[in-house]
Amino acid sequence: MKLSASTRRSLHDMGTEFVREFLETDLVRHPKNTHALAELGQIYTSMELWDLGLSVDRQLVNLLPESSTAYYNLGCSLALLALTDEALQALEQSVDLGYNDADHMLTDDDLVSLHDQGRFRALLERIHTLAHPSLD
Repeated sequence: MKLSASTRRSLHDMGTEFVREFLETDLVRHPKNTHALAELGQIYTSMELWDLGLSVDRQLVNLLPESSTAYYNLGCSLALLALTDEALQALEQSVDLGYNDADHMLTDDDLVSLHDQGRFRALLERIHTLAHPSLD
């Protein structure tokens, strides 16, 4: 039996909501579970609950201050909320901590609002320069 697109979508949404509720409950008991927080942040973003995603990403940066991924995800959440300057600061911090995937940064839909920003283009150039230092 083949399921209709709307049935598949409903099942997907129910599964996502179940995982969301499970993680939220787990985090009440284990508020420093960074794996659960990261997963919950992704779920919030996929559900377009960007304010909640931002809250999770801020928690992750506090718990993992040396994580380039935590700062990258924070930058994404800030960009989705049109907090351009803060988003660019978080992405710059991410690169300072070792994030180096300029191709992903360019294709990440969360960051589309930053593409016309000079600081964003400079950040991409910085990643490229770090990856390919001149031999002068």
